[in-house]
Amino acid sequence: MYFNSLEFFLFLPLVFAIYWLIPKKNVLEKNVVLLLASYVFYGWWDWRFLSLILFSSIVDYNLSQRLGKQNDKKKRKFLLFVSITLNLGLLVFFKYCNFFIDSFAEAFSFFGQSMDPARLDIVLPVGISFYTFQTLSYTIDVYRKKLEPSRNIISFFAFVSFFPQLVAGPIERATNLLPQFKKEKSFNYVESVDGLRQILWGFFKKIVIADNCAQIANRIFDNYDSMPGSMLFVGAVMFAFQIYGDFSGYSDIAIGLSRMFGFNLKKNFAFPYFSRDIAEFWRRWHISLSTWFRDYLYIPLGGSKGGKLRQLRNTFIIFIVSGFWHGPNWTFVAWGGLNALLFLPLLLRDKNRKNLDMVAQKKLFPSVGDMLRILSTFIIVCFAWIFFRAETIADAGIIISKIIDPSFFTLPSFEFTEFFSLFFLIIFIMIEWLNRHKNFALELGDSPYPRWFNWSAYLATLLVIVVFAGDLQEFIYFQF
Repeated sequence: MYFNSLEFFLFLPLVFAIYWLIPKKNVLEKNVVLLLASYVFYGWWDWRFLSLILFSSIVDYNLSQRLGKQNDKKKRKFLLFVSITLNLGLLVFFKYCNFFIDSFAEAFSFFGQSMDPARLDIVLPVGISFYTFQTLSYTIDVYRKKLEPSRNIISFFAFVSFFPQLVAGPIERATNLLPQFKKEKSFNYVESVDGLRQILWGFFKKIVIADNCAQIANRIFDNYDSMPGSMLFVGAVMFAFQIYGDFSGYSDIAIGLSRMFGFNLKKNFAFPYFSRDIAEFWRRWHISLSTWFRDYLYIPLGGSKGGKLRQLRNTFIIFIVSGFWHGPNWTFVAWGGLNALLFLPLLLRDKNRKNLDMVAQKKLFPSVGDMLRILSTFIIVCFAWIFFRAETIADAGIIISKIIDPSFFTLPSFEFTEFFSLFFLIIFIMIEWLNRHKNFALELGDSPYPRWFNWSAYLATLLVIVVFAGDLQEFIYFQF
């Protein structure tokens, strides 16, 4: 079930009404409603996918119970190994099986041997990368004794399958989300209204910004061989805003929906395109995944201890694994490796934690230096996104070579309707800049403006969504 579908707009009010009609003391009944609603939401794509999420839930619930009772180190490690193997085994099979088969066949071709392996007819379950990492972090935290295993099977199953963030995050930690399923909840009007604002802004990002930018980006990337360098650069910029509007829009909707049900999810995006270097960008982009890799891969590998060589090794590992997490294509691995190379100069000069605050604090405009740093960071991020968007590494190389040839200096050409997309993109950037110190750009609940102004802003946003919606596009991160 898509957030931007008619079915969801019928589903949400029904679940919301049933949930809040249950008395606050009946925590179990509320969790049962959320669990059943989440299974309906997820099973709407394909009911067979439910068997996988049920399997992951059962495995990690039972293994965590055993971990909670077991003190023997070897046995605890074995239980953790079983959890990691089963969870990652499912992920690898459904997401990467055909990739490894094809790569194996290609490797043989280097030795003059031709192979035509049979590919498996595998359907990728929606959201498997997200809920797999969420359940894994739970088991690992129980193993590390940072978290007591959940005794309530309903609350644990609801935590794994919580529908607002089930299929595209944020990837929540059990230490933050799981305890919220055990607390009594009273309807909070202020939180719910603010959640609606965040949902509205998320839909604006997705439907007006991402879907319209997608039409321009698709037209350019689908015909890259006949496009001049100037248009290919425009395509890279449009894709950058497409993926940002799409994914951060989903996160805003997920966080806003959760607040309507009395839950608080972690922030997943913090205005990343206002970053002054690549390290700051990665602290602000897909925060839940970046911190997951930091806590469960980078630090266990040794983190920043042991000198520069180990830091470099660990940094390359997490970037390449992060790229591979996105999908079974060498373009994602190249994208991850390129980001590691871009990160390298900052790490060598110990500048990777220089820009920790938001740019231009308490100022309307950034300094000239900060503006140049923002622009240069955005440009290198756009070049990296070319590998993410291209079908093959060779295609990405051709696109980049055309961007840096003299055709870059030709005038880009747009279709008439695309000027509306560019206009709203400029407005969007201005609104995000003016509200960059907030959790989301439409967070006007505590604004100094009169109430009529705030409501005018909400209604104007809704009107723009209805009138200027682009062609309906699937959320990009559903494929991951």
